[in-house]
Amino acid sequence: MTLPDLAPLVLTLKLAALTTLVLLLLGTPLAWWLAHTRSRWKPVVEATTALPLVLPPTVLGFYLLVLLNPQAPLGRWWLTLTDSTLTFSFAGLVVASVIYSLPFTVQPLQAAFEAVGRRPLEVAATLRASPLDAFFTVATPMAARGYLTATVLTFAHTIGEFGVVLMVGGNIPGQTKVISIAIYEHVETINYPAAHTLSAGLLAFSFLVLLFVYVWNRRYPVHLR
Repeated sequence: MTLPDLAPLVLTLKLAALTTLVLLLLGTPLAWWLAHTRSRWKPVVEATTALPLVLPPTVLGFYLLVLLNPQAPLGRWWLTLTDSTLTFSFAGLVVASVIYSLPFTVQPLQAAFEAVGRRPLEVAATLRASPLDAFFTVATPMAARGYLTATVLTFAHTIGEFGVVLMVGGNIPGQTKVISIAIYEHVETINYPAAHTLSAGLLAFSFLVLLFVYVWNRRYPVHLR
């Protein structure tokens, strides 16, 4: 790996870590609501959450570009607040990555909360535990496997983003040029050895991530009730 490739690698790891942290904070209440609600709006929310799984990244990136540009309400608000634009900035990449990776956090957490069920919380309530206390001391530990899966998948998926980050962030060295963009740039300049080095690294990383998730889930199954 050449020295210029280290900057995209560091930026990619920073983006993936921040996106994962934000999604765990935002995805937990959403996944909890989806796991327990009987609202007629649940299918609509579930479909909206899963939309990034089936939507072409360039389509999602285009609409995020429209939503985040300084002429749109959100982009204008951010410009007024920070004196910088969301588009073609690291902050814009974080917003886009949070939306793009949303299902990779919410769906494992929702499945884990559904597996926990209501009975442990009802037992905790009989012991005078508050709902918040029951959530952190009973539900969260029992859903630990879901948290681990969500964390690993979200981090790995964010690292491999291309279409969305290219549309929203462009290719600004040191600011928005992540590792997938660096690979694309190497291919465009016919620098296949450098592209191969980065691609092989991402391939090995993705395989190891999936292997870890499958081995963990097989070795430490959740026993409930």
